[in-house]
Order: sequence, then C-alpha cells, then structure tokens
Amino acid sequence: MTPKRIRMEVDEALVFRPEWTQRYLVVEPAEGDGALCLVCRRLVASTRERDVRRHYEAEHEFYERFVGDEERAALVERLRQGDMSLAAVLTPEERATRAGLGLCRFLALKGRGWGEGDFVHQCMEVLLREVLPDHVGVLEGIDLSPEITRQRILSIDSNLRSQLFNRARDFKAYSLALDDQAFVAYENYLLVFIRGVGRDLEVQEDLLTIINLTHHFSVGALMSAILEALQTAGLSLQRMVGLTTTHTLRMIGENSGLVSYMREKAVSPNCWNVIHYSGFLHLELLSSYDVDINQIINTISEWVVMIKTRGVRRPEFQPLLTESESEHGERVNGRCLNNWLRRGKTLKLIFSLRKEIEAFLVSVGATTVHFSDKQWLCDFGFLVDIMDYLREISEELQISKVFAAAAFDRICTFEGKLSSLQRHMEEVNLTDFPAFSIIVDELRQQFKEDQKIFDPDRYQMVISRLQKDFERHFKDLRFIKKDLELFSNPFSFKPEYAPISVRVELTKLQENTDLWNEYRAKDLGQFYAGLSGETYPIIKGVAYKVASLFDSNQICDKAFAYLTRNQHTLSQPLTDEHLQALFRVATTEMDPRWDDLVRERNDS
Repeated sequence: MTPKRIRMEVDEALVFRPEWTQRYLVVEPAEGDGALCLVCRRLVASTRERDVRRHYEAEHEFYERFVGDEERAALVERLRQGDMSLAAVLTPEERATRAGLGLCRFLALKGRGWGEGDFVHQCMEVLLREVLPDHVGVLEGIDLSPEITRQRILSIDSNLRSQLFNRARDFKAYSLALDDQAFVAYENYLLVFIRGVGRDLEVQEDLLTIINLTHHFSVGALMSAILEALQTAGLSLQRMVGLTTTHTLRMIGENSGLVSYMREKAVSPNCWNVIHYSGFLHLELLSSYDVDINQIINTISEWVVMIKTRGVRRPEFQPLLTESESEHGERVNGRCLNNWLRRGKTLKLIFSLRKEIEAFLVSVGATTVHFSDKQWLCDFGFLVDIMDYLREISEELQISKVFAAAAFDRICTFEGKLSSLQRHMEEVNLTDFPAFSIIVDELRQQFKEDQKIFDPDRYQMVISRLQKDFERHFKDLRFIKKDLELFSNPFSFKPEYAPISVRVELTKLQENTDLWNEYRAKDLGQFYAGLSGETYPIIKGVAYKVASLFDSNQICDKAFAYLTRNQHTLSQPLTDEHLQALFRVATTEMDPRWDDLVRERNDS
C-alpha cells in the first residue's frame, strides 16, 4: 500500500525529557503539558527542546556558572524546594534596568513613539501611589526618557542580531525574501528576511537587514548592500538555496533585475541553481493592471475618506470604520489605504454596503455616476470575487512551518481553481462568482431590454493573465518538483523517477523498516532531523535545501501589518538604524538575552 502523506509541520510536539531538568532547570508540570521553569515558575507552553532552550538562554543564562553535575543537581534540588535566593541574583539597580528594557521592548512592539515612555512612567507612578504607596520608590531607577528609550531599543536590536548571526553560522542552507513593497507609507525601503536551517533541521526566520532604496538606487548598489549584510552574518552565497521576491521590475527585470544578479553571484557546482519564486509576497498586487483595478480602488478610496470625514457617526458604516482603524490606525494615508482596499475581505465588506454608500453620497452631494455605469459595476463585482480568491490563497500561504512542498501543493490547487473559473466564465456560469452574479442580476432587472449585460471575454482574459502570472512566478518550484515530492514522501517515491545520484540511498532508505516506523510516528522535521547524514548524505542534503525555502509569507505580512498599523509613529524622523531595530523587535520570534543586556548597561 502507498503510505499516507505525512503531516508537513515542523512544529513538533515532543514529550518532556528528564535530562532537561538539569540542563535547562525545568520540570514536567502535573498536567503534563509544556515545561515548568523552576527559576521563574513560568510555563513554557511548547515541549520542543529549542523552545525550552531559548527560554533558558534568554532568561536564566546566569546559571551556566553551575557547571558540574553535582552542582547542577544541588541547584535543581534547591530550586525545587523553593529556595528563591538563587533566583534573586540581580541587584535592585539591575532589576530596574531589566524592567526598563522590557518596557522599551513593549513600546516598540506596539509601535509607540520614543516620548511615550515618560507617559507610561507617570501612569505607573499614579497607579502605585494609590494602590501600593510603599512601593513608589521602585520607579526611581527606571528611566524611560526618549533618549534612553532609543538607546535601549538599539541595544535590544544588537542583542537579537547577535543571536541571529550566531545561529546563521551553523546554517546548512538558507534562503532570502526581498520585499520592496511593504513600505507604502512614506519611504522606499527593501526588507531582507532570511530563513535558515540548522544541523537538526531547526528552521529560523528573521529580519536580516533593511536597505534604504533612496541611498541604494541602482541594482548594483542594492546587491552590494545585501552581500555586505550576508558577510556580516557569516554567510556565503554558496549556501543560498532560494529567493522569494515581489514581482517588481527592480526584482525580476529580465536583464537588470536583482534576481539575475544574485543568481550570477551564487552559482556553485556543489549547489542547486538558486530557486526563485516571486508570487508569495503581496499576492493581492498580482492583478494590479486588470479590469481597471486602479480606477476602482481609487474611487472606493475616495468613498472611504469621505465616510471617515463626513459619515463617521453613521451606524451602518461602523464595521467598515472599525476594520479600517484596526488595519492602519486613525490617519488615512493614500497608499496604505489602497493596499488595505486590495484585500478581498475589505472589498467584500464595501460591496455589501454599496447601497448604503450610494445613499450617503447622494446625501452629501457627491457624484454617484459609477452606480449607473454597467461596465464599472460589473468590473467591481468581478474584482470582489477575484480578490477574495487571492485573499484565500494568501491566507493559506501564511501558515508557517509546513515546508515548501506543502506550499507548492496549495499553489497547484489554486491554479486548478483558476482553470475551473476560466471554464465557468466561458460557459457564462457565474456560480463561482457570487458578487459578480448579484451585480448581473441587478442590472438585468434594471435594463430588461439589454440582452448583453457583460462581455465574458473581458473577464476570461483577466483570469488567463492571472494563470500566466502564477505559472511565471512559481515556475522554479516546478523545476524542483521531484525534489519536493521526494522530500515530502520518501517512502512512496519510486527510485527510478529519482535523480541517479540519489537512487541508491533512496532504495536503502525504503528497505529500512525502522526508518519506515519512525517516518510514520514522527512529522517530517523530526524524521529528517534524526536521519543519519553519514548514511544518507544526499537525501539529508535535499532535506536541508527544501526546508530552507520560504514556505509562507507570514514574516513579511507581519512586517507589513506592523507598518500599516503604526504608520503615524514610523513617519516620524527616524534613522535607518532605529527603523531596522523596530522591525526586528516586531517580527522576530527570539527573546532578547536580558541578563546580557543588563550587564552591558551596568558596565557602560
């Protein structure tokens, strides 16, 4: 029987290991889920060793001074008995410094300005004076002035960057994601993200650097800045496996795009040609020039601005206003607003309010000519449906840690959906176009004598262009389709279809009953992490490469959401160094090593 396709998640759920108690000072809680830290009594929700280790390294690295087995055992016993004198190793001044660092990080995560630290300090002072007057003195050592806040954010950024560089030196393979469309608010920047895979197939995704495109206008200058960032991180181009980018000319221009430059530099006889795919980032922009999308989006933008200025108290618009506020804050920036409107969920909401919007426009004396334009209304309804489908696939691609094989499966499924939409449009079957169907029915009621409400060929052409876009932007993943299939289903992949270099190893692997049992019991990340690199070096190498490819747009979307939510704060005068620090804090999954930061502050 063909073995079932195994789950693709790397996010393994391991059982608690007894050796972690001495190594990381954690015990298994009574309820059996997670790991309970003996020092801070906090629960590490996951039981992956890397999460337990990261908590220990970030929070309790002080205890590394207890080296010997007997010392560690005695330490664990004292902590078990509740002897917190060991935990209270920080002086009051160090605790105040740590509290200040934590508050600065929190302000950065929420996108608050440097000057708001003083306001937070005053709020805490008022609270303590009323509730715990005897403890007001603890605030004396906590400095949240704007200049100190800036310095601490930069210190946290430096600490996180050092952690990333230390891990990067052990990457067996890595990929880059280059996003030059995230900064829609006020400046033009390139966000460079890295995804690397360590020896144990541990995946690390983080911001590598931010490049100011006004200072690096040419592709050559941009290339130099990226190479400098990689060199600083201790990474060679020979370990680079993949590139995912936006689909701008700066990135994918045939002769002068950055991707072609990167591929020339990264050519190595011992590695794949660099795999490039440009559809992952900002999928909503793929159909930017079809069915007069810009005209429709600009018109709707004007409606939203008018509603926010003259219809803010109308109850029918509250859901729209609430979503708008949560998406990009109180200030409406034109480019942010347009990008927000390109998302299918938003367009659907506006479509559902079209009657209320028309009545509102009439009441304020604004033009309503679009509501009597058949072509515009049909384009609007069709656009709502297409953007909703793009939203669905974009959300599916935000699921992280599933590996590129699963992400490519989703792309292929969506391409099948586009073929179905194309066929239905040719048959004038609007079952899969709910908004478009509603518009057509309304127009047929309004123009009963008109036999032709819309031209199917117009919309078939749009779907056809979208199909070609997907084929073009993901063609490199098709080139390595066999590698992706081999990685995701090694026991059902026929050796005769595999590359000659891997056939012997694959046959040996499929004949190993113990490995087959491990494959069934574990997920792919665990299985390949435990696979012997000495016995199966080629298969293990394929695993490193496939695992290093970006499988989601989650980290880029996190950065984009942070920007649009906090565009007012980020529009203030900031150096590129501070901007990079804010985005690193907002997107990383690593915790700062607080003890190191406290010692740095005290030594300075």
